[in-house]
Amino acid sequence: MNETTLRLAERAVKLLDENKMTVSAAESCTGGLLSAYITAVAGASAVFEMGVVSYSVRIKHEVIGVSEKTLEAFGAVSSETAREMAEGVRKKAASDIGLSVTGVAGPDPSEGHGPGLVYIAAASLAGTEVKELHIPYKSRSQVREAAVKELFSLLLTIGEVKK
Repeated sequence: MNETTLRLAERAVKLLDENKMTVSAAESCTGGLLSAYITAVAGASAVFEMGVVSYSVRIKHEVIGVSEKTLEAFGAVSSETAREMAEGVRKKAASDIGLSVTGVAGPDPSEGHGPGLVYIAAASLAGTEVKELHIPYKSRSQVREAAVKELFSLLLTIGEVKK
C-alpha cells in the first residue's frame, strides 16, 4: 500500500469516528482499492458500513440502484453514473456518506473514453459532489491509486464541513 494514501485513509477514519459518521463505497475502476485502504486502518469497523465493487453495468443498476436511463444515456463512465452510485450506496447502507468511483483505469479505452478519465462522487444529506478527474496515464495501478487519493481528499473535505 502507498504510505501517503494510507495516511489519508487514517485521517479519514479518524475524522469520521470523531464526528460519529459512517461511510460506504461503490467502486468500479478501483476494484475495491478504496475499501481496502479504509479497512487497513484500525478502528475502521466503527465507521465503514460496506463496500461494493460494481464493475458491470448490471450490478451498477441492480445492486447500487443506478437508473437504466442514466446508464443508457450517459454510460457507466460519467458524472451522472458516479452521482447515482454514491447516492445509491449511501441509501443501501444507510450511511452518512456514500462514495463512488467509475472510470477508465486502462490501458485500453472504454466507452470511447481514454485511460485516466475518472469520476468520483460523495453523497451526504447536504447533497452530492461529483468531480471529473483526468489522471495522466502511466499504468493501470497508478490510475487506481490516484483515484483513491482523490476520493480521500473529497471525503476529508466533506468531513471537515460536518465538524
